[in-house]
Amino acid sequence: MKNITGRFLVVFLLFLCKHQGFSQSVGYEVWEPDIRKFEYADSIETYAPDAVLFAGSSSIRLWTTLSRDMAPYPVIQRGYGGAKWSDLEFYAPRIIYPHPCRAIVFFVANDITGGVDDKSPEEVLQLFVSTLAIIRDRFKDVSVFWITTNPCSSRWKAWPAIFRANNLIIRHCLAAANTYYIPTDLAFLGANGKPNDELFKEDKLHLNEKGYALWAQIIKRELDFILVNQQEQRQQQRQQQRQ
Repeated sequence: MKNITGRFLVVFLLFLCKHQGFSQSVGYEVWEPDIRKFEYADSIETYAPDAVLFAGSSSIRLWTTLSRDMAPYPVIQRGYGGAKWSDLEFYAPRIIYPHPCRAIVFFVANDITGGVDDKSPEEVLQLFVSTLAIIRDRFKDVSVFWITTNPCSSRWKAWPAIFRANNLIIRHCLAAANTYYIPTDLAFLGANGKPNDELFKEDKLHLNEKGYALWAQIIKRELDFILVNQQEQRQQQRQQQRQ
């Protein structure tokens, strides 16, 4: 009788583990069509080896002037609506690995929204660290940039937690090699210390044309500061090697 009970328990636990894994994968399937579109684009397009890959949520997807705003850097645009760090971690190999690029830029803003299913700032940090580790498995020296989550009126009640998550990731970026943060968040606050609604669409969540112009200016400036300096350092090293 004990053997039968023990076998039943083992079978039940195996079923439970399998069921839990299945449920987790189902949770990510909502983004599967977007990922397959990326993979199809990868199969028919040729990208510059020195491109800058932009990945993340809808603010990346809806950035219609990305190529123009980031010129002369060639860009690869890989944004999908509703992206969270949990699913980006899951899909990172399929999104990132096909592109041996010059730099990777992330913007992911849906893990803390003021809802009941919000992650804690510490959980967001851990997902960022895990995603970064996946990237480093394939691209150890590529420059990785993370854009801070911006305050907006539609999610203002969650701002204290978002702000804490921003600060936790900033600290990690400061300690990690070839990993940088782009501080855009405070630029989207008005003189009254609240989100500047003039920079957002009517939903008070997504950027409008004026908001993208400001966002692009800050991001491009930070890319230039790091990437141009890296290029100058490489040129100096090559000159020294030839002397």
